[in-house]
Amino acid sequence: MENSKKIVWYNLAFMAFSTVWGFGNVLNGFVYFNGIQVIFSWIMMFVLYFVPYALMVGELGSAFKNSGGGVSSWIHETIGPKCAYYAGWTYWACHVTYIASKGSGGLKAISWMLFQNGKTYDSFPALYVQLATLAVFLFFCWVASKGLNPLKKLATLAGSSMFIMSILYIIMMFAAPVINPNGGFVSMDFSWDNIIPQFNANYFTSLSILIFAVGGCEKISPYVNKVENPSKGFPKGMITLAIMVMVCAILGTIAMGMMFDPEVINGSKENFESYVSNGAYLAFQQLGEYYHVGNLIMIIYAACNAVGQFSTLVLSIDAPLRMLLDNEEARAFIPTALLKQNKNGAYINGIWMVVVLSGSIILIQSLVPGAASVLTQLNKLNSVTMPLRYLWVFVAYIALRKSINKFNPEYKFTKYQGLAIIAGVWCFLVTAVCCILGMYVEGDMMSTLLNIVTPFILTALGLILPTIKKNEKQA
Repeated sequence: MENSKKIVWYNLAFMAFSTVWGFGNVLNGFVYFNGIQVIFSWIMMFVLYFVPYALMVGELGSAFKNSGGGVSSWIHETIGPKCAYYAGWTYWACHVTYIASKGSGGLKAISWMLFQNGKTYDSFPALYVQLATLAVFLFFCWVASKGLNPLKKLATLAGSSMFIMSILYIIMMFAAPVINPNGGFVSMDFSWDNIIPQFNANYFTSLSILIFAVGGCEKISPYVNKVENPSKGFPKGMITLAIMVMVCAILGTIAMGMMFDPEVINGSKENFESYVSNGAYLAFQQLGEYYHVGNLIMIIYAACNAVGQFSTLVLSIDAPLRMLLDNEEARAFIPTALLKQNKNGAYINGIWMVVVLSGSIILIQSLVPGAASVLTQLNKLNSVTMPLRYLWVFVAYIALRKSINKFNPEYKFTKYQGLAIIAGVWCFLVTAVCCILGMYVEGDMMSTLLNIVTPFILTALGLILPTIKKNEKQA
């Protein structure tokens, strides 16, 4: 009876796939890495980073199967409460930039639904777009302050539908030449010289995009010990996940290569920014043209994306804040004022802190010339800040292996202690180096400064709060 409740390895792979992968990952890889040249980078990223990362998460989840706090709990068990606070703070702080991007993303989706093109939105002055984004952001902060999450079910529905549409895009795109042989598809060159990327400064400063795309599999750690025969079932599920993601990345890239010419994308800065902010909608719009249904498929995609962006916005304001402030260990390092809750149970001063930090990023971007440039800048900023939370996963793993006899997880990534430590250090360094390199944006000093200053300010604030709490106790 107990065994019937266990998760079989292939179900785990599908569960993880739906949380890790999305259509935007295919688009960003294609745009930032010169079309089908990204295939080489995807394969290297999966083999050298994603597979060991996922298997390490499995071992951590197995070792701390009764810990519900995720990375913070792992750090608390292996290192101590203060580092656990910093891990929780990092997870929350990373969402500050993510929150700032959701409003713009939602408005972009609505614009495509209404005007059915990208030029209208991109022609709006950045100041007006960012003021509208600020208004949307403040509205959802108000929603969060009411202790309500009315969009939670919609977020799940939108996320599921977006996942389905991502798979449908690949299937429909490969079928399109048969159904519409005269659709004007782009001819691709799969010669060796065209597949191997140019390892220049632009290549290395864009790698954070791929790190951001494949990260986040620690969300499935609670399921490790619910898998049939974890020592064999979990790695089998994770390797299957890696294969599924790699196949979707490669097939999605080829499907996109049938639509878009990289030379056009890289023809000018304006073209590049337009494809970064509009590429997904253009892809579904063109798919509709191949199937003679006009903009119908694009409108469905835009509607799903609009709901997804706004529901993710309100959840991102509320959930990471609760994860940080609800944690009893973290509370010892957080000033009392931030722990204040209103009558609805919302951390009202914490929400105000989100308003100040995310609102500042939104207002700073009103200085950017053009709405498309704003989304491009936010895309790169998220790729630099969001992966910083993965660093704590590898810190926790290295600490676990150094005390492996104390915790004795049921599932182990590898029985060789030296290899385990090397893998943890390797993934930590890859993440850190890619994030640091990603801060530089060629020819755009404002974006570079924003990418450097934002993580610095958020880190500094996280270091200051325990000092404030200490002085508070002594007063």
